[in-house]
Amino acid sequence: MKDSREIIIFDTTLRDGEQAPGCSMTIGEKLKIAHALKELNVDVIEAGFAAASPGDYEAVNAIASEIDGPTICSLARCNESDIEKAYEALKVNKNRRIHVFVATSEIHLKHKLNMAKDEVLKAAYEGVKMAKSFCDNVEFSPEDASRTDHGFLTEVVNAAIEAGATTINVPDTVGYTIPYEFGELFKHLISNCTDAENVVFSVHCHDDLGLSVANSLAAVESGARQIECTINGIGERAGNTSLEEVCMAIRTREEYFDFKTSIDSTKLYPTSRLVSSITGMHVPRNKAIVGDNAFAHEAGIHQHGMLRDSSTYEIMKPQDVGIARSNLVLGKHSGRHAFLDRINDLGFKLEKDEIDPAFREFKKLADKKKEIFDTDIEAIVLNADIANMSRWSLEDLETNSGSSWGSTASLKLVDSGENIIERDNKENPASGPIEAVFNIISDITGYQLELTNFEIHSVSVGDDAQGEVTVTVSYDGQNYRGHGISTDIIESGALAYLEVINRIERNQAKH
Repeated sequence: MKDSREIIIFDTTLRDGEQAPGCSMTIGEKLKIAHALKELNVDVIEAGFAAASPGDYEAVNAIASEIDGPTICSLARCNESDIEKAYEALKVNKNRRIHVFVATSEIHLKHKLNMAKDEVLKAAYEGVKMAKSFCDNVEFSPEDASRTDHGFLTEVVNAAIEAGATTINVPDTVGYTIPYEFGELFKHLISNCTDAENVVFSVHCHDDLGLSVANSLAAVESGARQIECTINGIGERAGNTSLEEVCMAIRTREEYFDFKTSIDSTKLYPTSRLVSSITGMHVPRNKAIVGDNAFAHEAGIHQHGMLRDSSTYEIMKPQDVGIARSNLVLGKHSGRHAFLDRINDLGFKLEKDEIDPAFREFKKLADKKKEIFDTDIEAIVLNADIANMSRWSLEDLETNSGSSWGSTASLKLVDSGENIIERDNKENPASGPIEAVFNIISDITGYQLELTNFEIHSVSVGDDAQGEVTVTVSYDGQNYRGHGISTDIIESGALAYLEVINRIERNQAKH
């Protein structure tokens, strides 16, 4: 390597990543990802397993033909047919690598290969030797290395190095090991293998115990200089080491690791989204680095800190991974600072006497919704002045409807004197819930209105989206319009009807 501090990033999204159930990709899709990996500046792209199928062969060949810059690699078992297929698929690209493997653990020897140890040693040596005859750049992997006897593993690695392997990959194939244990294994191999200083030791971890990133970093601390990983950590079973996580760990804690990668981190998020879109593998919201919540903050204390200095609650900048900005998510844990900051961002301004009622409305809404959208905030702000001057407000609402017996409602209204007035229409059901609510409001307030128009539309998105109801009524020869917003359409209607009555009262007060 040009720089002894640089960790080689070996991406196996197109090979091991595709082995995740449901992640099969077309050649065109693989090419899209390969181009994205090139833009990401990965060092090695494992394009596939050329001998696995005609489709895999074509994909490896297409990537080798079209992608220049990164080393293009194909996996192969330690047998003549696989290695020849790999070479044929790769030979169009001068910057190629053949990656051969054979299982070495007692479990695999007994239950999968039915081979003796001396047969495995021979297969490893001859497999690497043959690959070397086609390609100078040869990687060898002892499959299930973490469950292999250390003495035998050392013998196999020595055989591969003697045969000409330039990279020795040590896989934790079933995600069995733990960081300290894995680190010690690397120290053992590097100390006990012949010519270890002349090869690159590599790490390939699976996430069955949720330790793939930690194990990979432990290997780096103990001498590994290549990390094998996938975008979003996709792969067999629980997946592989996540490229974005391990690379950002090295970057964020460079003072600790004293290593670096060539990865253009600003491409991490768009590459993550591309792979997610193509494979259909959804990125969990709480996924480190690229999940929707990775740079999102809802708690009021956190938001206050973020508004003062982002380093209070973020150890990296969202822009560093290709995300435009942090997201101060407005929800039931958000505080006044975040609420007012979002209002300012939206271009609105509240008067001092409007802030408290607007914030109260926000808190009431946040208890009903999982997430508050900008359109929700706009609706609150646009009604803040009206709410602040209103006599009547809705305290509580319950409705009950049946096709055979009609609709009933129970309401609690609060007047400007903070008196709570409660009524229902159980003795006189209406034809529908809206009519029931409107009748009770009219009964409490004393206003009998003629409804001339009733409109509904969605304010925001999602199952818990707010609905806006606009009502137009005729009263005393004049038309009045009011609107109400809630996650409950009936409540929206009640709020709209009350707004009309409050407008009528304010109009009468003027005269």
